[in-house]
Amino acid sequence: MEPARDCTAAAIWDERYLDYDFGDHPMNPIRLDLTVRLARELGVLERVRVEASVPADDDQLRSIHSADYLDAVRAASTDPSFTGFGLGTTDDPVFPGMYDVSALIAGGSARAAQRLWSGEVEHAVNIAGGLHHAMRGYASGFCVFNDVVLAIRTLLDAGAAKVAYVDVDVHHGDGVQAAFYDDPRVLTVSLHQDPRTLFPGTGMPSELGEGDAEGTSVNVALPPGTTDAGWLRAFRAVVPGVVRAFRPDVLVTQCGCDTHHDDPLANLELTVDGQRQAIHELHGLAHEVAAGRWLAFGGGGYGVLRCVPRTWTNLLAEASGLALPPDTAVPRGWTDYLRGRGVTAELPTSMGERPLPEVVPWAPGGEGWLDGAIAATRRAVFPLHGLDPLDPRD
Repeated sequence: MEPARDCTAAAIWDERYLDYDFGDHPMNPIRLDLTVRLARELGVLERVRVEASVPADDDQLRSIHSADYLDAVRAASTDPSFTGFGLGTTDDPVFPGMYDVSALIAGGSARAAQRLWSGEVEHAVNIAGGLHHAMRGYASGFCVFNDVVLAIRTLLDAGAAKVAYVDVDVHHGDGVQAAFYDDPRVLTVSLHQDPRTLFPGTGMPSELGEGDAEGTSVNVALPPGTTDAGWLRAFRAVVPGVVRAFRPDVLVTQCGCDTHHDDPLANLELTVDGQRQAIHELHGLAHEVAAGRWLAFGGGGYGVLRCVPRTWTNLLAEASGLALPPDTAVPRGWTDYLRGRGVTAELPTSMGERPLPEVVPWAPGGEGWLDGAIAATRRAVFPLHGLDPLDPRD
């Protein structure tokens, strides 16, 4: 890794985020609680400016969702039998207070964007954000309000001319892509498990954007079983080139960690070390292309003991400019907290899992599903950015 940077960062955190609770459901708010507890035990929170959230107001929410959908979420917040607009489903069951806590998370991401654009900090993080599947008129994939879309709109309204969004969640960032599919000011890049094998079934290289925005939707569809080495090869073969060519004012990233090999809902095979490396390279890219302006969110991630707390604590540490070495010990206080709650499962003892393997750079002519997927994305989108899809240097 590169030497530590002298970075200023804010983390938007509010204990009320834990009320985003679908009950017996993969999206368990304990993943946020355990992340913050781990970051606090390791001293990471002392290195960032922690600020409470403020709920998104009606005007903000109407800028990203339809009025009838907002009315539906309000109704679902007090009616446990409510169905419709994607609510009352297995993925998005209704719960008391759904509207208020969803507005709080969205408002946290908008506040992070405001703090970033004002220049108060270089980097801003909302680990409860990244709810990238919510559409303008309906809930989807555990996501009620699309805080990412609100944050990007906040940046554009504040004066950003171009925003690049990179999504490394295992699922396609469909709600963000849909919101900006015809907006040439926003580049959306998503690396995800091939949608022919996983929800939401979108995110093929042929999805390019439309009108003046053709080429601003970039999708890399990765085969199940992709490991750290293959994932990083794909990332490096696509993301830096298109982001550099786009020349954004801000880099926004959704750092879902459901690419982990233990994740129960998907089939990629990354470690927390591969995820840490991706976050590190995104941080460096923000300094290279966007004057350090980096807005980062959480997202998916359902390995609540062994993955999410470590990866998102590493995210917060990276944003502070002082990454945690992989051999950093997991504090006894964090482990004791879980044991005190009756957890008997094996817990991690360090902030890493194993050394990263060698990453072989992509080159034209490679065989197999992974290299074919990389080539398909480069062929589809690179010429639209003035890049050579056959030149590994681009």
